[in-house]
Amino acid sequence: MVLNKDTAKKTAELLLQINAIKLTPENPFTWASGWKSPIYCDNRIILSYPTIRNFVRDEMAKQVENLYGKPDVIAGVATGAIGIGMLVAESLGLPFVYVRPEPKSHGRQNQIEGYLEANQNVVVIEDLISTGKSSLNAVDALKESGANIKGMIAIFTYGFSVALDNFKEKGVELHTLSDYDHLIKQASETNYIKEAQLNTLLAWKNNPAEWKK
Repeated sequence: MVLNKDTAKKTAELLLQINAIKLTPENPFTWASGWKSPIYCDNRIILSYPTIRNFVRDEMAKQVENLYGKPDVIAGVATGAIGIGMLVAESLGLPFVYVRPEPKSHGRQNQIEGYLEANQNVVVIEDLISTGKSSLNAVDALKESGANIKGMIAIFTYGFSVALDNFKEKGVELHTLSDYDHLIKQASETNYIKEAQLNTLLAWKNNPAEWKK
């Protein structure tokens, strides 16, 4: 759920500006899930642009405070949200942990890196939401460690219905700075994409699993 339309528009504009979002309808990407996609989002590139990463940091920190006050801990989902999660935690003066996709196979076999006490209030930071499965896997790990999950804030979501269903099923509140609809609108208005590409991108959003099969 996008809370602020101005923030959503500005975030989409910045992601397009630095090519964090790549739109190639004619030459689709293949995701790990096997889905074909005319769009690829790599928000980690934000970290290389100080002004833009500071904008994202400040907007996410603002949303954390407005929605949840001051949680006890900020948690980033590895690997994409470790950097921005740390920046948000630093901005708010809060402890930070990050969550691996699965426990390490050696050493202490941690899945959560950092110090986390049971019953602490945690806000999870994520860079990108597609189906939501990897993000919610991190939430499960935090809950198993006794954390009280207040919610999750991500930079961008594709807005798939399967993701909405997954978050609803887990009872996790999700907010994002921007989403696919704002991105496509911004790309169209600035002539980043042509009309034919726009139609392709809209068609993909309606049925991504079957697109280009």
